[in-house]
Amino acid sequence: MKFSVYNIKKYVFCCLLCSCITTLSGCSDLVLLYPKGQIGIEERSLILTAFGLMLTIVVPVIVMTIFFTVKYRASNVKNIQYNPNWVSSRKIEFVIWFVPILIIIFLGVLTWKSTHKLDPKKPIISSSAQPIIINVISLDWKWLFIYPKQNIAVINELVFPTCIPIKFNVTSNSVMNSFFIPQLGGQIYAMAGMHTELNLIANEVGRYKGMSSNFSGQGFSNMKFTVFVTQTEKEFEQWVQKAKKSSYHINNMSIYEELAKPSEHHPIIYFSNVQSNLFYNVINKFKHQKQEHF
Repeated sequence: MKFSVYNIKKYVFCCLLCSCITTLSGCSDLVLLYPKGQIGIEERSLILTAFGLMLTIVVPVIVMTIFFTVKYRASNVKNIQYNPNWVSSRKIEFVIWFVPILIIIFLGVLTWKSTHKLDPKKPIISSSAQPIIINVISLDWKWLFIYPKQNIAVINELVFPTCIPIKFNVTSNSVMNSFFIPQLGGQIYAMAGMHTELNLIANEVGRYKGMSSNFSGQGFSNMKFTVFVTQTEKEFEQWVQKAKKSSYHINNMSIYEELAKPSEHHPIIYFSNVQSNLFYNVINKFKHQKQEHF
């Protein structure tokens, strides 16, 4: 089948149009490109830098593919002479090997440096304020957030002030999960019997989406929570006082185990009193189970 120049251009135009429509239709979900925290901004910069470097290889390949398709099409055989004398071309060999090697080396160095710079355990030093500690427990299929200093806890809601470092201690009560606030920074895994850390900070007041980014069973798709970043610490303290007025408590492990039973679309619940060291008791119970097993 022979293609005219017009048909090829029409085909290319349609492909580009479909790509643009598909991309634009998902702009509302590209939250990684609209970060609201220091860590998120640095991660976006890393993503865009790596993407731009890779395009230096991809774009020329696409352009040459279209160029060769049009120039050496069957209908143009009388107007063009095909002389493939590039088998032993050292210049071409140099370009197609040396340029990708340079890009790989640069990406390797960039990734190495950024991996250490954006280590989840690394404290945020851009603010002199003391970090707020929040203990996170992944349940089936909901999130329990404990504020040990404030002696409160809440299901499926996070609140903290802007420009204050937040230190998350994360674990799981069952299967492995992943704690993720896309607009503030990278995800961190939650694993039973293990303690992981994540340091984040919000630069702007707002309401953000939190989620589980690791498949964990039937209710995974609805395992979401809301993050409210307040303008001042006073507003945060007002929210704390609101939580302290709740009549719900987690005074012992029996209440906790009842709360930990699988459920979907769990409503937001505040707890005004939390058992001391509940977070570490949850971690230790799996360590004891492992010792008993062996």
